[in-house]
Amino acid sequence: MANLLGKRYRCAKCGTEVLCTKAGSGEIVCCDEAMKTQEAKAIPSSD
Repeated sequence: MANLLGKRYRCAKCGTEVLCTKAGSGEIVCCDEAMKTQEAKAIPSSD
């Protein structure tokens, strides 16, 4: 799996967050597990 430029990754165990500043091959690892990309947060609609 390739690291995607500009994506945020989060560790499921400790909550560490990483912002990818350079794309490349391989995976980001924390606490002996691959970190997963964070989903975008929904923006509340304005009325």
